[in-house]
Amino acid sequence: MESGPAVFAGVVFALFGAGLLAWTAVCVRQRRPVAQDVSPVASAALTALAGTACLALGAWCLTRV
Repeated sequence: MESGPAVFAGVVFALFGAGLLAWTAVCVRQRRPVAQDVSPVASAALTALAGTACLALGAWCLTRV
Protein backbone atom coordinates (compact mmCIF):
# COMPACT_ATOMS: atom_id res chain seq x y z
CA MET A 1 0.00 0.00 0.00
CA GLU A 2 2.85 2.38 0.73
CA SER A 3 4.67 1.59 -2.52
CA GLY A 4 2.20 3.61 -4.63
CA PRO A 5 3.45 7.04 -3.52
CA ALA A 6 7.08 5.93 -3.82
CA VAL A 7 6.53 4.78 -7.41
CA PHE A 8 4.69 7.98 -8.28
CA ALA A 9 7.37 10.20 -6.74
CA GLY A 10 10.17 8.20 -8.38
CA VAL A 11 8.59 8.44 -11.82
CA VAL A 12 7.91 12.17 -11.44
CA PHE A 13 11.46 12.92 -10.33
CA ALA A 14 12.94 10.74 -13.07
CA LEU A 15 10.82 12.33 -15.81
CA PHE A 16 11.56 15.84 -14.59
CA GLY A 17 15.30 15.15 -14.33
CA ALA A 18 15.44 13.58 -17.79
CA GLY A 19 13.45 16.45 -19.29
CA LEU A 20 15.65 19.04 -17.61
CA LEU A 21 18.82 17.36 -18.84
CA ALA A 22 17.43 17.04 -22.38
CA TRP A 23 16.36 20.69 -22.44
CA THR A 24 19.75 21.81 -21.15
CA ALA A 25 21.55 19.72 -23.77
CA VAL A 26 19.45 21.20 -26.57
CA CYS A 27 20.07 24.76 -25.36
CA VAL A 28 23.81 24.20 -25.03
CA ARG A 29 24.05 22.49 -28.41
CA GLN A 30 22.23 25.37 -30.12
CA ARG A 31 24.28 27.91 -28.15
CA ARG A 32 21.14 29.45 -26.67
CA PRO A 33 21.12 30.73 -23.08
CA VAL A 34 19.89 28.30 -20.45
CA ALA A 35 18.89 31.20 -18.18
CA GLN A 36 18.67 34.91 -18.90
CA ASP A 37 21.20 37.36 -17.46
CA VAL A 38 23.37 34.56 -16.03
CA SER A 39 26.71 33.22 -17.15
CA PRO A 40 26.10 30.53 -19.80
CA VAL A 41 28.60 28.14 -18.23
CA ALA A 42 27.28 28.58 -14.70
CA SER A 43 23.63 28.21 -15.71
CA ALA A 44 24.31 25.10 -17.80
CA ALA A 45 26.36 23.53 -15.01
CA LEU A 46 23.78 24.29 -12.32
CA THR A 47 20.92 23.03 -14.47
CA ALA A 48 22.81 19.83 -15.32
CA LEU A 49 23.53 19.32 -11.62
CA ALA A 50 19.86 19.79 -10.72
CA GLY A 51 18.76 17.38 -13.47
CA THR A 52 21.23 14.76 -12.32
CA ALA A 53 20.10 15.19 -8.71
CA CYS A 54 16.46 14.72 -9.74
CA LEU A 55 17.35 11.56 -11.67
CA ALA A 56 19.25 10.21 -8.68
CA LEU A 57 16.37 11.05 -6.33
CA GLY A 58 13.95 9.31 -8.68
CA ALA A 59 16.13 6.22 -8.78
CA TRP A 60 16.38 6.26 -4.98
CA CYS A 61 12.59 6.48 -4.65
CA LEU A 62 12.13 3.59 -7.05
CA THR A 63 14.58 1.40 -5.11
CA ARG A 64 12.47 1.91 -1.96
CA VAL A 65 9.49 0.07 -3.47
